[in-house]
Amino acid sequence: MITEHDLQEAIAECEGQRKPTVNTCLKLAAFYIIKDKMYPVKQEEEVMEKQLSHSYYSRSSGNDISEFRQAITKVDAEEFLSIMDELMSTIKAIMPKLYDGVMRKLTKN
Repeated sequence: MITEHDLQEAIAECEGQRKPTVNTCLKLAAFYIIKDKMYPVKQEEEVMEKQLSHSYYSRSSGNDISEFRQAITKVDAEEFLSIMDELMSTIKAIMPKLYDGVMRKLTKN
């Protein structure tokens, strides 16, 4: 049986790759799905902690322009949308709850 520790190690290994391949992303998605099914409550708590931590640090610098915003000023709209579409497809496979949250924010009127 796969332990939670084994899954954490496998996830960390995939996330630690500097240039992930499609195969790496598929493995990572599978590891997250298995972890979500076997350890659902703990995994949701970890995601919430990461989101809260990221939110705190991304807003703490006040007047600073984020690295992301600086980067997107250097590409045209079509290239930006292509990159974001690819990113969102990856997020949908790896973290469907995060994807759904982003889509809810984008589609609320």
